[in-house]
Amino acid sequence: MTIDTLQPPVAARRPHSISHHGVTIEDPYFWLRDPSYPKVDDPAILAHLNAENAYFEAQMKPYAPLVEVLFREMKGRLKEDESSVPQKDGNFLYWRRFEKGAQYKQWMRKPVVGGDDEVILDEAKEAQGTEFFRLGEIAITEDDRIMAWSSDTDGSERFTIQFRDLATGKNLADAIPGTLGGMVFSKDGQSLFYGLVNENWRIDRIMRHTLGTPAVSDQTVYIEPDRGFQTGVGMTHDRNWIVIAAGDNETSEVHLIPSNNAETKPLLVRARRKGVEYDVEAHGDTLFIHTNDTSPQFRLVTAPIANPGDWTERIAPSTSFYMTDVTTFADFFVVEGRDNGLDQVELHKYEGGTPRRIEFPEASYSAGLDENPEYQVSSLRLSYESMVTPDTIAEYSLATDTMKTLKVQEIPSGYDADQYVTERLEITARDGITVPVSVVYRKDFRKDGNGPLYVYGYGAYGIAIPPGFSTLRLSLLDRGFAYAIAHIRGGDDLGQQWQLEGKLTKRTNTFNDFVDCTKGLIALGFARPGRVVAAGGSAGGELMGVIANTDPDLWGALAAHVPFVDVLNTMLDDSLPLTPGEFPEWGNPIEDKDAFDLIRSYSPYDQVKAQDYPPILATAGLNDPRVTYWEPAKWVAKLRAAKTDDNMLLLKTNMGAGHGGKSGRFESLREDAEEYAFFLWQLGMAAQ
Repeated sequence: MTIDTLQPPVAARRPHSISHHGVTIEDPYFWLRDPSYPKVDDPAILAHLNAENAYFEAQMKPYAPLVEVLFREMKGRLKEDESSVPQKDGNFLYWRRFEKGAQYKQWMRKPVVGGDDEVILDEAKEAQGTEFFRLGEIAITEDDRIMAWSSDTDGSERFTIQFRDLATGKNLADAIPGTLGGMVFSKDGQSLFYGLVNENWRIDRIMRHTLGTPAVSDQTVYIEPDRGFQTGVGMTHDRNWIVIAAGDNETSEVHLIPSNNAETKPLLVRARRKGVEYDVEAHGDTLFIHTNDTSPQFRLVTAPIANPGDWTERIAPSTSFYMTDVTTFADFFVVEGRDNGLDQVELHKYEGGTPRRIEFPEASYSAGLDENPEYQVSSLRLSYESMVTPDTIAEYSLATDTMKTLKVQEIPSGYDADQYVTERLEITARDGITVPVSVVYRKDFRKDGNGPLYVYGYGAYGIAIPPGFSTLRLSLLDRGFAYAIAHIRGGDDLGQQWQLEGKLTKRTNTFNDFVDCTKGLIALGFARPGRVVAAGGSAGGELMGVIANTDPDLWGALAAHVPFVDVLNTMLDDSLPLTPGEFPEWGNPIEDKDAFDLIRSYSPYDQVKAQDYPPILATAGLNDPRVTYWEPAKWVAKLRAAKTDDNMLLLKTNMGAGHGGKSGRFESLREDAEEYAFFLWQLGMAAQ
């Protein structure tokens, strides 16, 4: 195949149709889905993706110097020999560091009583010879001797567990392929519990591996019968109970195994009930259970381990405080949550009394517990940041109620927080609901409608987007941009009810909120139509696809990263890894015609039509198990055939990566630089 890099690739149209609920839908780009996926070896498909990549490279080539400038700016804001603050866990202090110029971390420790620094895992060495490397989990036995770690070397999110004797530095022969999720050792260090992923990329069983034995002889501890559920394994903070959690996007169930008796049959805490979520901590003989069984604001209940289904309310649901997490320590427990979307950390005594809420200094921020591995503590490690305050690690003294800063994110190229302003705005959506928006800009930004504006959104799965700090966005702020995060429905920024108002039959609230927030920012003078760029990934990429269809004139350019844009086809195919578990989020169009009609009405791929579209940059990962590569590929092909404008439309597929893009902290920066360069180019600001 000869590739003309000056002309956009034109995908062939091949007849294909599907019929559901009496409706027939033509899908001429269905062929871009390789039938042998997750293996992709169809020559025509690979040729098309390579042609799109060549076109991307050719169109971006004139702006390669700008990409390089942005990349160097971004890299210059990262401390190359970065190191985390050492934290005590038993007999050792543990931390992570980057050596100067390194793409990957080294995992370090040294004895608390003194001694040499020890590299227990060097990611760079493990990544040698691979195009992609991502560390999954690390677990260490209580005697500090054996370490297990998992890694993914192609972006498919199928991890292999390996083991190392930390006393000798030598790897053990044990290896467990095809895993996903967490892993924990039993108290005696002889057994490792982990999740095994099936051919549909679903963790449907928890296994127990005995050190020194082959993986094929591992014992099945738990099998999940519902194909819409995923399972995972963890441990209570007191390390006395191994936790097996099963759930989908709205329902959960927990089983417990005593960590000192690895072969014990799992103990069910309470049987699953549709729509009820709960998670479990322990203190002595009592379980502390965080649940939404009576309210989407969640409450805290307790139960005796001898009768774990007998729940007694400890903290009732609050109308204003959304409880997100509970962590038990030896002498107190911590409740985390959000008041009006702002993070809060509360300390509670087991014997009762008024809780102590830790105060934070700014009106808009992100804060919470950091790494606190030990159960018996006299201080807490906290993290704090805002849109103008770099990531800060602090230590809170329980005895004195005081905070000591341990580390502030260092920005080698320089940063003056006084040059920037952050606001938390409230914008009214079309249905009268007030939506919060966090904005940051330089003090010299003028709200006269002429400034460029970048708006980010996600809005799904109850994932909140905190108003945190980013060194990346400084490259936009210093070029005159305002940067906004729209805390739209579908996330749980304002509580779980906020999530419920943006899912299933109310899904379109998410899209409307984003558009209305943008229009509200325009009305406040942050920009004008055509001077706004927007970006989102995965479900946020779906958002980008929808707003491209519904309000194309608003946007100066859009970036849709690994976008979930072929929503209807994906949700109609329950053989795909994630589809059965996604029904509680999007609806089940296979069985429910109303769900079919609703999804079809907003699915970006299905709603592509003959109209002008804004400039669009789309990205994909060939090995992505979450949003399959063919979704953006089909979407871009259909857009090319339908759109009536000459605006730029680019697709870049990472041929050796997955959902998260390239691995390595510098390689991923280059992709951010490409997005920013695309936006500057499209807004006529490439010379800045």
